[in-house]
Amino acid sequence: MPKHLLRPQGEFPSAGLIRRLAAMFYDFLLCIALLIVVTFIYKLILMGFYGEAQLKQMSDAGALDGDPLLSTLLFLSLFGFFAKFWTHNGQTLGMQVWGLRIQNADGTAISLWQALLRFLVAIGSWLLLGLGFLWMLWDKQKRSWHDIYSDSQVIQLPKNIHKK
Repeated sequence: MPKHLLRPQGEFPSAGLIRRLAAMFYDFLLCIALLIVVTFIYKLILMGFYGEAQLKQMSDAGALDGDPLLSTLLFLSLFGFFAKFWTHNGQTLGMQVWGLRIQNADGTAISLWQALLRFLVAIGSWLLLGLGFLWMLWDKQKRSWHDIYSDSQVIQLPKNIHKK
């Protein structure tokens, strides 16, 4: 699949940690809403299969705790959210608000493989108490672990750019 150029094009500075964290917080709120909706739909489907009484009984007995199918659906939903935005226009909704964009060094959108690498390494970064994100404070190019491993960059767009 050919890579598509993201607009606007140009040389833009690397995004700073504070802006990244602000965009992440915005996206965190959106992701919570997504997880609630996916869980609600999943529970409605289960209720259709088992019936309300039996589902409540299963829930009270703890049979639905740690449901691997639900966990998988939630994980895939989160990845789908980020992958769609990152590979389409390089920006999640939080990144749009804060003027950030993920791209390759040549200004093209990242691939699905790069999105998967970013997603998985970012999870690891959080599990290690944010060390992968703080890494950008020491990296000369302001790259986090997921920037490095996915061979992508997060840039800060100018404020007065109007998209077509």
